[in-house]
Amino acid sequence: MFFRFENCSLDTDRRELHRAGESVAVEPQVFDLLTYLVENRDRVVTKDDVIAAVWGGRIVSESTLTSRINSARKALGDSGDEQRLIRTIARKGFRFVGDVHLDAKPSGAADGEPRRAVLPAPDRPAIAVLPFTNMSGEPEQEYFSDGISEDIITALSKLRWFLVIARNSSFIYKGKAVHLKQVAEELGVRYVLEGSVRKDGDRVRITAQLNDVVTGSHIWAERYDRELAGVFAVQDEITEAIVAAIEPQLYAAENFRAQRKPPDSMDAWDLVMRALSHYWRVTRQDSVVAEALLEKAIAIDPHYGQALGVLATSYMFTAHMGWIDLAKAIEIAERSAHAALQADSEDPWAHNALAHVYLFTGRYDDSIAEFEVALRLNPNFALAQGYYGLSLSYSSRWQEANEAARRALRLSPRDPFSAVYMGIAAYAEFLGRNYDEAMRLCREAIRQRSDFVGALRVLTAAAGMAGQIDVAKTALKDLQRAQPNISCAWIASNMPIRHGADRDHYLEGFRRAGLD
Repeated sequence: MFFRFENCSLDTDRRELHRAGESVAVEPQVFDLLTYLVENRDRVVTKDDVIAAVWGGRIVSESTLTSRINSARKALGDSGDEQRLIRTIARKGFRFVGDVHLDAKPSGAADGEPRRAVLPAPDRPAIAVLPFTNMSGEPEQEYFSDGISEDIITALSKLRWFLVIARNSSFIYKGKAVHLKQVAEELGVRYVLEGSVRKDGDRVRITAQLNDVVTGSHIWAERYDRELAGVFAVQDEITEAIVAAIEPQLYAAENFRAQRKPPDSMDAWDLVMRALSHYWRVTRQDSVVAEALLEKAIAIDPHYGQALGVLATSYMFTAHMGWIDLAKAIEIAERSAHAALQADSEDPWAHNALAHVYLFTGRYDDSIAEFEVALRLNPNFALAQGYYGLSLSYSSRWQEANEAARRALRLSPRDPFSAVYMGIAAYAEFLGRNYDEAMRLCREAIRQRSDFVGALRVLTAAAGMAGQIDVAKTALKDLQRAQPNISCAWIASNMPIRHGADRDHYLEGFRRAGLD
């Protein structure tokens, strides 16, 4: 159903709220509350009515209800003082008092034509770095130009005053002739950096151009001809120039200088860039290839922090997917994570890796703390943000977990890992007993990645607990095809759920679906 009121539109089928033509990000529970108030606008709804409809009758504190009402008002541009749309009726409850017009579908929307969601404008300069074009004429050199782009993204991401779109989302445009305005709209950014790389023997030529998509202007462009060994300095120069062009006052105040520890060997860096090109594909076979390349890089440079951090993270991910034995993964990952921290304590990958290890060894508070360090070092680290959500969810902090997973999706809207982040948000919703929303997120994750076992697991359990047994049994069959070793015993021993009540709740969903 599609409701219009004031300058707002509420699409309950797509679960979208727009105000003044702009999409408004709304938490699922707040969206449910808003929908319930609009649909029951002809009467005053009591607090008990709201709790029964939105929370399923569970015990909810007065402060929680007040917080959700305030969030709903804020989303509509209303307030507790004005109460133009959502009115509090003393000692009675609440009523939606806006003038509502009901449509069957959004005006101008063609049948079967999905509307593209418009991402909300961030509160800081947002930039996407497109994959630099390989001008060498040799396809096998693609990893090198990708590595240059990825290092620039990493350097920019460490700056708190930028929102930097994660590598995986900007890289979906690789090899495509796409207008910069389309990139900006789909990723929710104002600035786009593009460039090219030509590697010839021991020389490299890098060109870069920064574009302001709103004005259509080229803010800055430069060309660098250097010895291959000087490539790291070029990346720092590009990063510094971008900061100076976009936020000169911040640049002057902070006296920015991109600080990092390049590896001792260009050959090791070369191997890590090749490994990352496989790691980000998020498949079982690509993980095997990535880990082999990372181990070669570490053999060349045993103190290469990023190589050690990515290796540890990869092993923990493959274990979580059920692809390898958990005990074996922990042994390798723990050793690599500590070595990564010793090599470079300022590397976000190192803290991200140790956080993964702590999570799967039951050190929950330490895991959360390490993820928080990784995110302080790189606030735009979508992978750490998503798995921070997983660590929070396994500690029963499901609302915070949900927010973290959705922040990861905003940081990287078009990401091969977005199915993973949706699965994490779905598990958080499952813990909150919001089974319908959990299933919706799972279906979207599976639409993106039909082989993603995390979403299949949550879909099975959520459908089981929602009483949709046919859906649960179908999801379980798909899960068993993707993860043949799945069982209640595997879940109990391999999924680091902190509290017995949460584990029992999860397992009950599987048992209702028919899992032994």
